[in-house]
Amino acid sequence: MAQSARRAAILDVDGTLVDSNDAHARAWVEALTEKGHHVTFDQIRRLIGMGGDNLLPTVIGKEKDSPEGKELSDLWDQIFKTKYQPNLKPFPQVPQLFERLRERGLQRVIASSATQEQLDALLKIAGVTGLVDATVSADDIGTSKPAPDAVEVALKKAGCAPEQAIMVGDTPYDIESAGKAGVKTIAVRCGGWSDEDLKGAIALYDDPADLLAHLDEERAFRVAWSAVENKYEKDEKSGQWKAK
Repeated sequence: MAQSARRAAILDVDGTLVDSNDAHARAWVEALTEKGHHVTFDQIRRLIGMGGDNLLPTVIGKEKDSPEGKELSDLWDQIFKTKYQPNLKPFPQVPQLFERLRERGLQRVIASSATQEQLDALLKIAGVTGLVDATVSADDIGTSKPAPDAVEVALKKAGCAPEQAIMVGDTPYDIESAGKAGVKTIAVRCGGWSDEDLKGAIALYDDPADLLAHLDEERAFRVAWSAVENKYEKDEKSGQWKAK
């Protein structure tokens, strides 16, 4: 397969770079409860990774752009920013991972369901504001994950074909979104999803630090590129990728 010189790592943020998934879920529960909707944390937690345009119709049957949807989204954003965002922490060695990706010649493109305002704050928390080549937020797309829009826009910004990119994310929605755009995903467990939930990924690591350790050994991305080039196949029984 012919390949261009441009390659990219497309990275999610919430649950991948910053430990924020629980905070998003709690903010949604509080916003919905305040407006008279009885929802549980567990019910919302499994939907984190989607944008509000998908979450609200799933939970209460309301569109995000409806009057009630806009009110709920604004309230969630206010609760998240004032109550939870100040206490968020990044996962270990996120800047070091971005620096190593840069050294390896990979563009670092963010693809998130967050608004641009939220995304800017999260990237600052992660310590990678100056290490990102491009960002894609909810403001840039029509439909959030698991739709492919964010990944497709990320590919355009990177100037890459799908086979020249790898997604790094923490939810099944990242995997589904990337897959619809023709991009393979390396998943991290730090977002709170099980290995079974993330079975569509070509590789699994605990967190960015674990991925960085394997990246140093040139395992994670070497296997990823080889899988894209059809040199590897996934054993259905073990779930491991092996050379053909």
